[in-house]
Amino acid sequence: MNGRERESDEKRERPRLRRDREHNETWQRLNLESGAKPADRQEAQLLRKEERRRKRKETAKRREDEIRGMDGEPPSLWLRVRIIFFMLLVMSALVVCWTAAFYLTHGLRWHISPLVRQLLNSVLGFVIFGVSISIISRFGRRKQTEFYQLVIDALKRISLGDFKVEIPDYGGGEHWGGIVKGINNMAADLNNLEHMRQEFISNVSHEIQSPLTSIGGFARVLREENLSPGQRDHYLNIIEEESVRLSRLSENMLRLASLDSDKHPFHAEPIRLDKQLQTLVLACEPQWQGKDLDMSVEFVPMTIDADQDLLSQVWVNLLHNAIKFTPEGGTVQVFLEESGQEAVVRVKDSGIGISAEDLEHIFERFFKADKSRTRSGGGSGLGLSIIQKIVQMHGGSVSVQSAPGEGTEMTVRLPKTADRADGP
Repeated sequence: MNGRERESDEKRERPRLRRDREHNETWQRLNLESGAKPADRQEAQLLRKEERRRKRKETAKRREDEIRGMDGEPPSLWLRVRIIFFMLLVMSALVVCWTAAFYLTHGLRWHISPLVRQLLNSVLGFVIFGVSISIISRFGRRKQTEFYQLVIDALKRISLGDFKVEIPDYGGGEHWGGIVKGINNMAADLNNLEHMRQEFISNVSHEIQSPLTSIGGFARVLREENLSPGQRDHYLNIIEEESVRLSRLSENMLRLASLDSDKHPFHAEPIRLDKQLQTLVLACEPQWQGKDLDMSVEFVPMTIDADQDLLSQVWVNLLHNAIKFTPEGGTVQVFLEESGQEAVVRVKDSGIGISAEDLEHIFERFFKADKSRTRSGGGSGLGLSIIQKIVQMHGGSVSVQSAPGEGTEMTVRLPKTADRADGP
């Protein structure tokens, strides 16, 4: 029986208890009145006995509920063993205290009757037991006070932004152990979150500082009067490229922030996925033809429910990555297959590949597998994060298989029926 059910039962019992109390008070008055009949007095006594019996049952039931706990489950075997052990410990302590009282009174050699001596031993034993418990409890309270102070200090440090907090195990039972574990887990999670925030700020600052440094440096060079027209055009092109890169970084960051907010518009509608992929592959024709890549496609006609605009960003990013990291004369393959109630899109290239160490981090924001943060590397490390977020919004998944020098294969699985899911 849980807390709500007990509260409901108590509410239903209140009217009956009120009626029983009123009946009991009425019969008590009848019993005290001088003209009350013997039958009335007998019925009043029966009512009082019934009231006392009901109170005993309620007390026993309340104690049983307290032992069972809020979830209404019977006490476990370990709890029963602990209760029995505690009772044996108390009885043993009382026996020791009574024994000590017996020897104390016996050593005084008082000439008193055996009954008085027995009563004196009993009272003195309880006094010794109470004093012992008082002394022992002082040490327990001191330890408990130290634990409270540890918890308060830890919470103060967390409130001030210091998340490197770890409270040692108090050993005060599973309740206190749960509190210690909860605070330690909270501090660890907040510490990881703070580390991610600082890393994010560092990455953003680096990505913004690089194009700004280039723009500022080449702008100063343009102030020189002895530059040839060709050099001037070259520096202006670099400034323009860096400006575009900075704009793209800002756009990707805003897009990710919008996707993370769960307020980004999501309009699912039936779309021909094979037609969408075909259109985007043709739109990238200048890029893959410029590098003399062998582009091959194999599409199965398929219709799925999805947000067309969001999904197009996934395919564009995958195609651009495959083209960018594939050397001239390489191959890029795009497949659309059907697997049960899922659409499977695979983009495979013969590019430089990704190491096993980097595969674990490629979906992290601002992560770059080539470890170079130069203009020639291109990109900001946000493309795959955007891909993963959009695919998760559609209820799908994205995975990667790659090895250095063996190319990369990106696989996207999407349900045919629209089922928006919140990403992590």
